[in-house]
Formats: sequence, C-alpha cells, structure tokens
Amino acid sequence: MPIPLYKKPFGMGRILQGQDLDTQDIGASISQYIELIIFTRYGEHRYDPNFGCEIWDLDFELIVSERMWEEKLRQSLLRSITKYEQRIYDVQIDAHIKEVSKFYPLRNVNEIKKKVEIIINGKMQQTGENYTFITSLFLSPLSA
Repeated sequence: MPIPLYKKPFGMGRILQGQDLDTQDIGASISQYIELIIFTRYGEHRYDPNFGCEIWDLDFELIVSERMWEEKLRQSLLRSITKYEQRIYDVQIDAHIKEVSKFYPLRNVNEIKKKVEIIINGKMQQTGENYTFITSLFLSPLSA
C-alpha cells in the first residue's frame, strides 16, 4: 500500500470530525516540498542548517549583475533540490529577473519592482514522467 501524501496545510478540523486528511498526488507533493526549500532560509531548519535556499541572502544584496545573481540563485536551488528532493532527477533550473511596473491611479504612483521567475524541470523517479514547477517571487521585500 502506497504511503499517503498529505496536502498542506493540514485540515485539523477534519480529524476532529473523524475524517481523513486530504491527500494529493506525487507531483503536487513535490511542488509543495520545492516551495518549502525556496521559502526556507539557510540555518532556519533546526535539524539541518543546510536545508533551504540562498534567495533570502541574495534578496537584500545589491544586484550589480543580474546574470551573476540569477546564476547564484540557480546554483543554490540546484544544490538543495538535488540533495533534499530525491523524488525527481535530471533537474534543470532557470531563474530570470524581470522588472514589473504597476500604476496606482488614485495615488498617481508608478511602482517598479523586480520579480524573479523560477522554472524547474526534471523527471519523477516513481514514474519517469516529466515534472515542471514554475513560480514567481517579488524581490525586496520578498513576497509571493
């Protein structure tokens, strides 16, 4: 019998009502774990200070060269995903910075932010199927 993969956040109310927790497929489980890697700062995980991603350190770094910044982030993610998410292999990561402009007419303000788009491709160990994860994050302050 396969081990169930539970959705996060856990619906504790379901347990109190005598129901099982919601489950998900392997692809969604991998995606949630990759999100956890991205949103965890090095040293934040009590039992493994190497778990996480360098984006938290890079976020407040002055971006002199976007290419170098993207490569640092890409290498950090590749190390962490290769080490901690072993349900995928042949991992390839792209990270690109874009400028996003938004105009607020009531305040008559044009806001420009930097946004990093992360694309992760690989193959799932269990099935050999292609796996793709895509997310975007706004930088300084970091938000999803």
